[in-house]
Parts: sequence; structure tokens; C-alpha cells
Amino acid sequence: MAFGTQDEPDEVMNEINMTPLVDVMLVLLIIFIITVPVMKHAVNIDLPRASSEPEQTKPQNIVFTVSADGSYYWNEQRIDDSEMNTRLAVEAAKDPQPELHIRGDKAVRYERVAKVMSAARETGVRKIGFITEPEPK
Repeated sequence: MAFGTQDEPDEVMNEINMTPLVDVMLVLLIIFIITVPVMKHAVNIDLPRASSEPEQTKPQNIVFTVSADGSYYWNEQRIDDSEMNTRLAVEAAKDPQPELHIRGDKAVRYERVAKVMSAARETGVRKIGFITEPEPK
């Protein structure tokens, strides 16, 4: 007592119906065509130009040299180990703070250069750089 015949297999639809997809895309296209000119409508004015940032003068850079024998030089002037911390503390208190450029001889012990970096961090110097020479070509 079958309601259908054995010759009619259940048909599975294996194609996507593209009509609703095309309809949705056309509606979206019309919406974008209408809204884009409305979004670009604006009054053209010439605004004045002003700077809200205060002018900052470039601070003097400090060239700190560590020679091959381990002695320290502050801007080409020889200083003692005890004098280094007080000078770094004075420079760290300035606003804007100057940059500390360290020139270390390649024959000097790393301990001497590390001592300068440690003293600079302890006193509050924030900008530390190294000066090197380019390799010969």
C-alpha cells in the first residue's frame, strides 16, 4: 500500500536558487547609490591653522666619553668617578632633559661603560644613546 510508485526516487535539490540572492544584492546596491552622495555632502570652509603644542627647544646633548684607560670625559672635559653622579643628577632635573651620548673605546672594559649606564638610570636620565663609528667599506 504505497502512496507513490517505486519508479519515482526522492528528488534532492542540488542547485542553489540564485533569485533571492540577486534580489538582496540589487536592494543593497540601490541603498548604497542613494546614501553615498548624502554622506559626502558638507559645507566647505577654510579653517584657521594654529598649533596647540608649546615650542620646545632642543636640549644640549651630553657626550660622555670612556677612554681606553677607563677615565671619564664630560663633553671633552675630564671628570672623576665621584663627580659623575652629581653631574648626571643635575642634567636629569632639567626640563627638557638632554640626551646622554656615550662614546666607549673598544679597548675599555665593559664594566666602566656599564657603570655610566647604571649611574644614568639611578639619577633619572631617560635618554641614553651610544656613539659608534661606521665600519670601513
